[in-house]
Amino acid sequence: MLGRARELGHLVLYVSDLDRSLVFYRDILGWPIVTPARPHFRAAVFRAGNTHHDFLLIEVGKNAQPIPKGPHVGMYHFGVKVGDSDDDLRALLGRIQAHPDIVTLAGAVDSGFIRSLYVHDPDGFEVELYTDVPGWDWNDPRLFEVSRRPLRL
Repeated sequence: MLGRARELGHLVLYVSDLDRSLVFYRDILGWPIVTPARPHFRAAVFRAGNTHHDFLLIEVGKNAQPIPKGPHVGMYHFGVKVGDSDDDLRALLGRIQAHPDIVTLAGAVDSGFIRSLYVHDPDGFEVELYTDVPGWDWNDPRLFEVSRRPLRL
């Protein structure tokens, strides 16, 4: 079909403190910044995958309205594939646990076909950090019938 959406291009988040967010997205997740700093526009553009830019943070200041608690209209979470094995998740969990003032662990789930750590970034955005479990067919209609259980790393 001509003109159809083909892929998710990038994600932009407003953050209260760019420096704190950089600790999570640059230092803990390891995403490289692809833009130089600008004195009058506090922002960071990252290359997280294969496109020219995947992720942008724009600082709006500490007095900006926070994300509402509980169910609300808006983004629930976004997912980031962090590797291919439990070892990748363990290594990331260690970096997360070394920065409790920056990122908080909200949950750890083994869905059978995907293993996930759920965290809140410095502004409270929920991020699913996951690895795929080898051998699953993502076209299998029974995929989402698999029972979820606590993740044991």
